[in-house]
Amino acid sequence: MRKFLISTVVLLGLSMNVNAQKRPPAPPTKSELINIKSRELDKRYNTEKKLILNHPLATKKMKRDQLKALNEKYQSQKKLLRKM
Repeated sequence: MRKFLISTVVLLGLSMNVNAQKRPPAPPTKSELINIKSRELDKRYNTEKKLILNHPLATKKMKRDQLKALNEKYQSQKKLLRKM
C-alpha cells in the first residue's frame, strides 16, 4: 500500500510538471520583425543626432556635415527595410 501511494504521488508530480511546461513563443512575423527593426533604427538615429547636436567642440559646419551624413545613412537603411 505504501509503495502504491508513493508511486502515485511521484506519477502525479511528473504529469503536473509535464503539463506545466509552456511552449516556446512563436517567432515574430515578417511585419513585426520589420516594425521592431524600424523602431531600433529610429531610436539609434535619435540618439546619434542628439550626440552630434550636443557636442561641445564641434563647429556648426562640422555638425551640419555629420547630420547630413547621418540623414543619408538613415534614409538608405529605411529604404532597405521597406524593400523587405
